[in-house]
Amino acid sequence: MHLCVNQRRIPVDKDGYLKQLDDWDPDVARYLAARENLSLSAAHWEIIELLREFYREFEVSPAMRALVKQTGKKLGAEKGRSIYLMQLFPPSPARVASKIAGLPRPTNCL
Repeated sequence: MHLCVNQRRIPVDKDGYLKQLDDWDPDVARYLAARENLSLSAAHWEIIELLREFYREFEVSPAMRALVKQTGKKLGAEKGRSIYLMQLFPPSPARVASKIAGLPRPTNCL
């Protein structure tokens, strides 16, 4: 399977996750978000960047619990809540946000 973004063919797996992390850029993120019926705001981009930073540090996409904890640590207690993340990336913030951030599917997300 492939996505076509700005006349580039980008390989994805059967669930729509990028096969190669280097294929990601903001235009790809916007394209993936649109496929999830999301329009990216500044709040979305904060979480996307946080996820990409987490992946660079730990080489794994965080599951929900780790995502909530990291969000609270980096962005404050008000944003470090599952309800906040659920409003931004329904129905599964760790899964949906990781996909939009160009990262692999978190290992324990269905």
